[in-house]
Amino acid sequence: MPDLSTLGWDATWEEAFEPFGADGLDPARVAIQHRGAYDVLAAGGEIRAGVSGRLRHAAQSPADLPVVGDWVAIAPRSRGDATIQAVLPRRTKFSRRAAHDPGAGVAAKEQVVAANLDVVFVVAALSDEPDPRLLERYLTLAWESGARPVILLTKADLEPDPESAAAELSAVGREVPVHAVSARSGLGLAAVRGHLGVGVTGALLGPSGVGKSTLVNALVGEELLATGDLRADGTGRHTTTRRQLVLLADGGLLVDNPGMRDVHLWVADEGLEDAFPDIAKLESECRFRDCRHQSEPGCAIQAALADGRLSAERWRRYGDLQQELADLEERLALRARAGSRRRPPGEGAR
Repeated sequence: MPDLSTLGWDATWEEAFEPFGADGLDPARVAIQHRGAYDVLAAGGEIRAGVSGRLRHAAQSPADLPVVGDWVAIAPRSRGDATIQAVLPRRTKFSRRAAHDPGAGVAAKEQVVAANLDVVFVVAALSDEPDPRLLERYLTLAWESGARPVILLTKADLEPDPESAAAELSAVGREVPVHAVSARSGLGLAAVRGHLGVGVTGALLGPSGVGKSTLVNALVGEELLATGDLRADGTGRHTTTRRQLVLLADGGLLVDNPGMRDVHLWVADEGLEDAFPDIAKLESECRFRDCRHQSEPGCAIQAALADGRLSAERWRRYGDLQQELADLEERLALRARAGSRRRPPGEGAR
């Protein structure tokens, strides 16, 4: 079992853990989340752990409970398992609106997919003709998470000219690195490893069947994760059913995630600007600060649309995501007001 530094532990985590260490607790990192239990990696190896009743009661929402990638404080038990007593404050977190969250009403819940990521690998398969709209959604959430986004285009061995295909999609992410990769031929694997390193944590996020688990196996060098065979058209079958933190031979870490059918945005205003830096720059150049980008004089957006510097399709996709975030903000405000009305008289907001 590697030491904690290989799992990403450093002096800053050590300082954050001091109060828990003083209480006799041990640090560990969440590797797998099961129903009602977790596998955590500690100095002594892998341990099965459950959440303490106090932590569960104190959680304001499921987003406050441990997720893969979290550093936690555990109390070992005599029979070899442990209890998670606390979750250390997260440096980064990749969140989306919960997939089961209804499309109407005031309910809106955050789902933290993974925590303390350094790199988010947005994965799409070249054989599936990657959808720019979906990539932009992932990139918006990746930027908002605080991690560095990277686009990986898998199954490059099925494309006659994968590098050209990758270059065409570079306009979606702008400054975001884009790599064509193939687990079968090894193309691009060195580039992926270049974004990782000792104690650096990445996560593979993308739809089902794009080859995330196959890519993990190629980077690990063994069949660690179950994968599905390719269909006749080169598309994959969904195999991953749980998130898992995997330690690579060179000391980097990867989180493999189940495919996401729906990628609903969570609060991500800054992430949207980072995902569309060209539009953010143009908006800052408008003559009026409250420009609606319609018929106002001196509108840099309309000028860019007219001369072709900004495509109408990209502008439309940006507007769709902006409206989705505005709708989410309104739903959260409605929920906050509803919660305030339900409080007993004289009880202040916590």
